[in-house]
Amino acid sequence: MRDPPAFILPQWPAAPNVHAAFSLRSGGVSGTPFDSLNLGSHVGDDPERVSENRRLIGAALALPSPPVWLTQVHGTQVLDGERFAPAAPQSADAVVLRNPGAVAVIQVADCLPVLLAAVDGSAVAAAHAGWRGLAAGVIEATVARLAVPPATLMAWLGPAIGREHFEVGEEVRAAFVQADAGAAQAFAPNARGRWQCDLVQLARRRLQALGVRQVYGGDWCTFADPARFFSYRREGRCGRMGAFIWRS
Repeated sequence: MRDPPAFILPQWPAAPNVHAAFSLRSGGVSGTPFDSLNLGSHVGDDPERVSENRRLIGAALALPSPPVWLTQVHGTQVLDGERFAPAAPQSADAVVLRNPGAVAVIQVADCLPVLLAAVDGSAVAAAHAGWRGLAAGVIEATVARLAVPPATLMAWLGPAIGREHFEVGEEVRAAFVQADAGAAQAFAPNARGRWQCDLVQLARRRLQALGVRQVYGGDWCTFADPARFFSYRREGRCGRMGAFIWRS
């Protein structure tokens, strides 16, 4: 018998009507190299298996409606999720939700998923923060679209590639340091003349600068844990996990 879909539940003091989860790679029907709970329809997996995986995780999480699946482009566009049909993917890297029952999802396999929730549970959001989107301001754009005072927001940072495994060039470091000299703390030089980049630390700095003080998570490295996580840097061709958030 197949194991049920596996997932992580964020440990954060969200309002009772705010629900969130992060899917792991096990408990689905996809074969190698997408084994097994691949949620990405753009990676070359069998579409029927992807659909079944999405059905399985939806049932496991008791999602109230089909998620708003995005075509993520490493940009800063933020959608109001209630205005778009879940069956028609939109090009964007963040979703804001205010109506109960709508579900946002961000797909990742090393990039950082950022979930946001108003302390009073009145609004939630999800953002896809790879280094390009993070440097371009996807977190800032998402917080602005939420239109909730940052001091009354909380954030959860999901699994992403850790600094020990995320080597980048000088152009990546420069993209952050030119806007924030303190961002240099998130980069460590390596023996190859390049840099090890800490996405989580960079996201925390961006949130802090905005005034978001309650920040949780950020404790997992996707590259270092192949049993639980897909990692594009580790595997190349692989599946995608999902960070979900919704209001009841």
